[in-house]
Amino acid sequence: MSDAERSERVVVAMSGGVDSSVAAALMVEAGYEVIGVTLNLAGGASRCCSLEDADDARRVAERLGIRFYVANYRERFDTEVKQAFADAYLAGRTPIPCVTCNSRFKFEYLLDRAKVFGAGSVVSGHYARIDTDPISKRRRLLRAADPQKDQTYFLFELTQQQLQALWFPLGDMKKSEVREYARRLGLATAEKPESQEICFVPDGDYAAAVERIRPDRLPGPGEIRDTHGRRLGTHAGIHRFTVGQRRGLGIGGGDKRYVTEIDADRNLVIVGDRQAVMAKGARLERVNWISGETPDAPVRASVRVRYRHEGAAATIEPDGLGGAVVRFNEPVSAVSPGQAVVFDVGEEVLGGGWIVGSFR
Repeated sequence: MSDAERSERVVVAMSGGVDSSVAAALMVEAGYEVIGVTLNLAGGASRCCSLEDADDARRVAERLGIRFYVANYRERFDTEVKQAFADAYLAGRTPIPCVTCNSRFKFEYLLDRAKVFGAGSVVSGHYARIDTDPISKRRRLLRAADPQKDQTYFLFELTQQQLQALWFPLGDMKKSEVREYARRLGLATAEKPESQEICFVPDGDYAAAVERIRPDRLPGPGEIRDTHGRRLGTHAGIHRFTVGQRRGLGIGGGDKRYVTEIDADRNLVIVGDRQAVMAKGARLERVNWISGETPDAPVRASVRVRYRHEGAAATIEPDGLGGAVVRFNEPVSAVSPGQAVVFDVGEEVLGGGWIVGSFR
């Protein structure tokens, strides 16, 4: 197969939702040979990547006249995403499994599978954009044109090699435009509602999910203390808490208290006032710079410490060991270990890393 022929064939990651359905339709309309692939990941009661979603994706593929396959990655997903999610909560961290799912399954593994099909690119329905820097010729990840739908927070681990082979055709579209396009084509997913939760936690009860996934590792009850070490009450498990949490602490009292720390080694939940949950900075590990090169000097950027965070002005100081220290211009609330931090300059996403701790 020639390079020209390879470049005309693409694999579309079809989740069974309207976004990936329209991404596939746009590629067909543009004249590409499209192969739809659904990853069977979570199964069970999941609202994403289940066999029911595969059926929806198959109906769309039939409508578009494209080949369609289901790839079973459930065993890997259980180990690399679900168990890692539960283990993080049990270690006192607040995980964001959608990043790993995107980086590893929807891109790394799917790009490998695309090669088997002789396809040159993988296409997905993410709301993000990719372009090429005119000077360095490197690929850049850009935030979506619609800020309400932007999904780049979950994509900061992408590499130059991956960006060379990825397309995000919805990056310049609004959700309303995507749905209208699907209606016009009569796609089965045109009115399908969006899932707002983690796919294997469809009811939003993270603690119950941890208990289902790791029933043999639950730490049991422990103490809730204030920042001075005074005992305020008991808890039913540290996996029920996250830094910054205010509701559901179960300790009563008139003063507003927030979770400031989760000490897994001592099975403690530490609470304090609003000031105690404000951080001047964060320590990061496993930092990825999308350019492929770690800066040799501090970088000033807008930093997002969680999904939907509007971003805070900060300085990022690479530590030379794959990590970094982030220093905020103004203190930021609820900087939670286990969450991702993403660096932006304007509309460009420079990269990001994982919070291991904060300082005040």
